[in-house]
Amino acid sequence: MGFTIGGIRDLRSSSRRRGRAFESVTVAEYTGLWGWDVVPGARASRGGRVACSCGAADCPSPGAHPLSFAPPVEAGSTLDEAAAAWAEVPGAAVLLPVGRAFDVLEVSEAAGRHALARLERMGVPLGPVALTPHGRALFFVAPGAASELPQLLYRMGWDDARLDLRGLGHGDHITAPPSDFAGLGPMRWLLPPALDTAGRPPEARLLLGTLAYVCHRSAGTG
Repeated sequence: MGFTIGGIRDLRSSSRRRGRAFESVTVAEYTGLWGWDVVPGARASRGGRVACSCGAADCPSPGAHPLSFAPPVEAGSTLDEAAAAWAEVPGAAVLLPVGRAFDVLEVSEAAGRHALARLERMGVPLGPVALTPHGRALFFVAPGAASELPQLLYRMGWDDARLDLRGLGHGDHITAPPSDFAGLGPMRWLLPPALDTAGRPPEARLLLGTLAYVCHRSAGTG
């Protein structure tokens, strides 16, 4: 089936009343509307200790990694295809592989909110921005940013600064809203994806100067 913003909203509204179907609609939105691959991920529960649904007692990243046995749902998958794939992994978290359609620049939530406000005032093109439940902001940027980050910081004169800023690239995964991250709570959108930016996020250099500056100021005043 074809995808439109209005159609996805209608599907979301009706699927919320049907429980698990909502996850299939979310996966279909990411694959069919935004053009992202989706990977089924493990979930974590927190009681006396953190337990991961993968079953490994010594899991190094409980509830924050792909399920090794579950194939990805590829970009362009329809709602029916997404629903069929997700029915095979009930309860899985929705993960997005980094390094394909986008890389990520990660900063603290406070720095991310300040930087986002400055970037919007400056009219800088922006991609989606996600928030983790433990206070991190994830800025989606064009692929390749993670490997280029040290050189970009050097060119901008930030290579000697101690910045709470890191890049995520090929081989990394992020948990996508509204899935739970590591048993800490749900992921959220600070800036939701849009048709003109989800598939073509901005080059990292357009955001990096502001992100580095805000991170530096935050470190100096924290």
